[in-house]
Amino acid sequence: MAEQLKGLADDRALLGRTSTAERVSDILRSRIADGYFPPGTRLSEDSIGGALGVSRNTLREAFRLLTHERLLVHELNRGVFVRVLTVEDVEDIYRTRRLVECAVVRGLGPAPYAVDGLAEAVAEGRRATRESDWKELGTANIHFHTELVALAGSERTDELMRSVFAELRLAFHVVDEPRRLHEPYLTRNQQILQALQAGDRDGAEKMLAVYLDDSLEKVVEVYRRRVGEDA
Repeated sequence: MAEQLKGLADDRALLGRTSTAERVSDILRSRIADGYFPPGTRLSEDSIGGALGVSRNTLREAFRLLTHERLLVHELNRGVFVRVLTVEDVEDIYRTRRLVECAVVRGLGPAPYAVDGLAEAVAEGRRATRESDWKELGTANIHFHTELVALAGSERTDELMRSVFAELRLAFHVVDEPRRLHEPYLTRNQQILQALQAGDRDGAEKMLAVYLDDSLEKVVEVYRRRVGEDA
């Protein structure tokens, strides 16, 4: 925890002079998504508030916001913890992803599409693979889907999926074989990118739908096995 708090203190400068609960929640959301605070971790008000230099009330409001996003859970007389997802949570996350991501691709107008962000995410994934950095490959994969959602040009959709993807990372952190989980989808990201570059919106949507169904099956498989081992 000492090392985690030291890193968190480095984020203090991000708060600026107008510290707000929203900014604190942004920092904590990013740290949770990066695995800095793994699922099941108890978050200490005193330690985190001290590291960020914010008041107890501000931190509690940030906790409340992240609890609303289902990233944290408050347990009576025990404190605030990073949420541990259930298999049902994972299934619901993917249900939301399929509804939103496929609808974004289906709703695209005439080509060409602004896919530079998708291309950069694929390049990030390749770099991570060359370096055998499987955690970073998972981050690049989520970056790809974030950029895909951004094609809708909707701030509300971006905000919704930001929380969904952060919650998805909680499931990823439970998995002990990140290479097996993430590596097969780098090629699929490339194929979806190529379809959109060619203006084949329908083809991209079909590939995406199968992709998400396969990914759900894989995540649930490894998640059930890992949770069963820990039970």
